[in-house]
Amino acid sequence: MEHRSFIQRFIGRPEFGPLVLLLVEVAIFWSINPDFLSPLNISNTLAFTVELGLIALAMTLLMTSGEFDLSVGSLFGFSPVLMWTLFNAHIMPLELGFVVALIVAALIGLVNGWFVTKLKIPSFLVTLGMLLVVRGTALFVTDGFPQRTWSAGGSVLAEALVGDFYVGPFRIYASLFWFIAAAIILGYVLTKSRTGNWIQAAGGNPGAARARGVNVDRVKIGLFMLSSVMAALAGIISSVRTSAANPNSGTGYELEVIAMVVIGGTALTGGRGTIIGTVLGILILRIMRNGIVLIGVPGLAYNIFIGAIILGMMALHSWLERRHQAGT
Repeated sequence: MEHRSFIQRFIGRPEFGPLVLLLVEVAIFWSINPDFLSPLNISNTLAFTVELGLIALAMTLLMTSGEFDLSVGSLFGFSPVLMWTLFNAHIMPLELGFVVALIVAALIGLVNGWFVTKLKIPSFLVTLGMLLVVRGTALFVTDGFPQRTWSAGGSVLAEALVGDFYVGPFRIYASLFWFIAAAIILGYVLTKSRTGNWIQAAGGNPGAARARGVNVDRVKIGLFMLSSVMAALAGIISSVRTSAANPNSGTGYELEVIAMVVIGGTALTGGRGTIIGTVLGILILRIMRNGIVLIGVPGLAYNIFIGAIILGMMALHSWLERRHQAGT
């Protein structure tokens, strides 16, 4: 009886659906093209995965609090442009430019949070406006052209962010460890800490949370700042790895990141979030992008698959939620 109860609880968890989908996805792509699980392809997939993954982890906490951020894609492109502009103009060393870029990102997050919590403007409208401001600033500063990055070869910062080494045939980037560390820390914060309780209460029932002494506004502002900083960090990591700081980088990433979080089982309306589910959602979409190309499907069809996965996972989550509420 206990064994059956454990299985029922496991099936009822929001991470169950994404886990099954991920395993099925891997099996299908591998059966069609055995090179899908080759060391080279796995290494390349992981390199791309962690960059959007960093944004998705922070977005999980923000969406659990009942808000979301559409400006992360523009920050992904703007922050490396700012850092490399400061460095290439000999205004400051690369490491100091990195710190300044993160501070500016945090301030942008602070503005987003202030507009949402103090002026009571929906986060959709606030962050949509900030997306346009930040992207427009990046394009204006650069005249729409990518910034030079290759003059920083051998930089300590570059090695710390994307330094690579081999484990057998697998090429591992340092950014993978940043992603793993962020997932562990934010997972602990969300599920094991008092702050996590505040975040879930702020998204589930903000009125009751305030009555219990939770500073909902402060929690949400902090999460907007975290979201912006993580987007900036992801953009800088990408720019160092690809040797390009393009002001248009990150276009459309905000919707893909939200899709990753929702597919992973985080409630779009707030109150419930899962870092483990988000990690699965990240892998599902990045593996999908990689796999459809390997099996010969045109890359332009990627959005069709994303849309189908989102609809399917939402239907599954809804069914599991109804079963849970019915006690079956």
